[in-house]
Amino acid sequence: MPVSPDTLLSGVGLGLRRELIPDLRQGIPDAIDFFELAPENWMELGGAWRKDMAWFAAQRPLVAHGLSLSLGGPAPLDTDYLKRIRRFLDEHHILLYTEHLSWCGDEGHLYDLLPIPLTHEAVRHVAGRIRQAQDILERRIAIENASYYVAPPGAEMTETQFIRAVLEEADCDLHLDVNNVYVNSVNHGFDPWTFIAALPPERVVYLHVAGHYTEPDGLIIDTHGADVIDPVWTLLDRTYAHLGLPPTLLERDFNIPPLADLVRELETIRALRAPYRSQAHALAA
Repeated sequence: MPVSPDTLLSGVGLGLRRELIPDLRQGIPDAIDFFELAPENWMELGGAWRKDMAWFAAQRPLVAHGLSLSLGGPAPLDTDYLKRIRRFLDEHHILLYTEHLSWCGDEGHLYDLLPIPLTHEAVRHVAGRIRQAQDILERRIAIENASYYVAPPGAEMTETQFIRAVLEEADCDLHLDVNNVYVNSVNHGFDPWTFIAALPPERVVYLHVAGHYTEPDGLIIDTHGADVIDPVWTLLDRTYAHLGLPPTLLERDFNIPPLADLVRELETIRALRAPYRSQAHALAA
């Protein structure tokens, strides 16, 4: 059944990777309620790829998760790029656009997501850029908490205080990556649940969960290239108990396993959500 432009985003999603397209074209599993894609990888394509894009947009709601806007960067926002993003979102009736609360370029693209100094000046800088982006895109966006490996010096607040201040000043939404919280908590020595509980639940519109790689010395690298581990599943479960049931995406960006293996992880997410859905229905009744 074609997706209506006014369809609400809900349920459990999977990143749309080209390796999966042949299998998905044979039939999209019921476990997948929506797809996420990186607009940078799709919006300039034509030919067969463009036809694939149109086909998936007709089958399931889509989310766009940006990689290169560099909301925290020093260079002016690329307004031409944002206008192209807006046309892409409109053309495919994409329900949500999210970007990283980080920076990734100045005079050129650095191909990495770098942390923003936790300062009042940075709050004003980033929030102003988010407002500008929202004006050009003509829609609200959600910002994602990023993983990082070195904390910038000169912090004037905690990371959760910084995120809250940006959300408030920019009047935007929050894309909460549960795995990123876990990765940072191990690498930087804080309690992941305390971090999530300090964020404003009314701003959270979208969740990510993913796997990662642990180096021999214990450092965790946010790779999105492995299965989700039990502590992250536990943290996701506790997040649902706290927030309710925002739409949730399983990220898998490389080491792509067979679709059936990904479906098993999607079913784990659905099983975690089920008790809270039942509770919501009981309260509504």
